[in-house]
Amino acid sequence: MSTPSSSTADVRAGRLATEEYAQRFADATPRFTASQALLEAERCLYCFDAPCATACPTSIDVPSFIKRIADGNLRGSAQTILDSNPLGGMCARVCPTENLCEAVCVRNTQEDRPVAIGRLQRHAVDALMESAKPQVFTRAPATGKKVAVVGAGPAGLACAYTLARQGHDVEVFDAKPKAGGLNEYGLASYKTPDDFAQREIAWLLEIGGITITPNWKLETVAQLEALRKDYAAVFLGMGLFTTQQLGVPGDSLGGVQDAVDFIATLRQTKDLSTLPVGRRVVVIGGGMTAVDAAVQSKLLGAKVVHMVYRRGVDSMGASKAEQEWAQTNGVVLHNWLAPVEILGTDGHASAVRFAEQALVDGKLTPTGREITWEADTVLKAIGQKLGNPVLAEAGLTLKDGRIATDAAGTTNLKGVWAGGDCRAGGLDLTVEAVEHGKQAAHAIHAFMSA
Repeated sequence: MSTPSSSTADVRAGRLATEEYAQRFADATPRFTASQALLEAERCLYCFDAPCATACPTSIDVPSFIKRIADGNLRGSAQTILDSNPLGGMCARVCPTENLCEAVCVRNTQEDRPVAIGRLQRHAVDALMESAKPQVFTRAPATGKKVAVVGAGPAGLACAYTLARQGHDVEVFDAKPKAGGLNEYGLASYKTPDDFAQREIAWLLEIGGITITPNWKLETVAQLEALRKDYAAVFLGMGLFTTQQLGVPGDSLGGVQDAVDFIATLRQTKDLSTLPVGRRVVVIGGGMTAVDAAVQSKLLGAKVVHMVYRRGVDSMGASKAEQEWAQTNGVVLHNWLAPVEILGTDGHASAVRFAEQALVDGKLTPTGREITWEADTVLKAIGQKLGNPVLAEAGLTLKDGRIATDAAGTTNLKGVWAGGDCRAGGLDLTVEAVEHGKQAAHAIHAFMSA
C-alpha cells in the first residue's frame, strides 16, 4: 500500500491562461461542413427495413432524414427528425449513437465504419434552428384542456411540446431557476457549447401553449393533490433527486463533492478561470457522469485525474467511446477498485484508499491488496436515486425506488403519468426520456379526449 504525503490541499482557480479555457471547452465534435454532410449522407444505403430506425428509442426515420440531406433539403430533414424527437438537436450531441443506431448500421459489416448518423442529425437540426423560420410545426386549435408537467428535463419538455402541438395548454413546474434538467445542469460543457440547451428550449416554446414555472419543488402530498385537482392530467418527469453515498469514512471531508454538483456549478459558471479545481483529482464511478467530471477536471487544469470503478470495463456505464474520450484527455482509468476510506489533513481530503476487487462466485470480493492515491478533490459519481418521500406518501407505486408505470407511462394514480429517470426500468438516457415524455403525451391526449 502506498502512503500519501501530508501536503496541504492544492485547490485553486486560474490554473490556465485565460484564453486556454475557451479553447479547451470548445465543441468536442466539430460540425460537418455542407460538403462533409453531403458526402456522409451519400454513404447511407437507405435500407428499406432500416435497423438504425428500429434501434432509435424515438423511432426517427433515419434513412428518410439522411436522404433529404443528400437531396439538399435540410429543412425537410430536420422536420422528419423533430417530428419523432422534439429534442433531436440535443440528442444528436449527447446520445450514445455508437451503442444504438450506428451500432446496427449495415455499413459496419461492409466498411467497418457506420454512417455518422448523430452528426448528420445535428447538421440538419442546427441548420433549421439557425434559419429565419425555425418552427416547422403548427399548433392544433386550442382544446381548453390544461396539463401539469413536473420537471423541465428531457421527459417533461418532450411531453409538454407534444401536448402543446395537440392544442393543449401545459404548465411546466421545475425546481431549478432554468429549464432543461440534465441538459442544462448535468452534461459536459464541451458537449453543449454556445448555450444550446436554452436555445433548444426557446425553439420548443415557440409552438405556444407552454408556460414554465421555475423554482417550484414537489415537497408535499398536498401539492400533488392540488395539481391533480386543478389540471386535467399530471406528468411527473422530475428526474432523480439525490445522489448515492459512498458510505466510507471521510465522505464529509472538505474537497469531497458529488460529481453532478460539480458539473452543474461548472455549467453555470460564465468565467471558468474563476472555478477552483484540485491539482490531484479522484473521480469514483464508471458512468458518463464520471467521465464528464473527470475530463472537465483535466480541462480546468488538474495535473492528475484518476477515474476509478469497482467492476470491470464491460460493466461500466460509460460507453467505449466515452472511455476512450477520457483517456484521450489524459484521465487515467482504473477498474476493480472499491473505495475504502477518504483520508484527510486538517479537515480536507488528502487521499483515497482503495481495495482491489475480484469476482468470486459472482460476488465482488476484496483480494487483500490496496492502493492509495493523493487527492485534493474527490468527486463521487456512483449514481442517483429518486429520494422523494412525497411520491410514496401520495400513494404512487414504486419499483426499485422509482415510479412504476406501464409502457405508456401510466401510474397507479388516475390521471398521473411518469417518465424519464424517475420512472422504473429505464436506461437513464436523454433519448429514452424524450420517448417517455412523447408516449405519455399521446396517452394523456387520448385520456382527455375520451
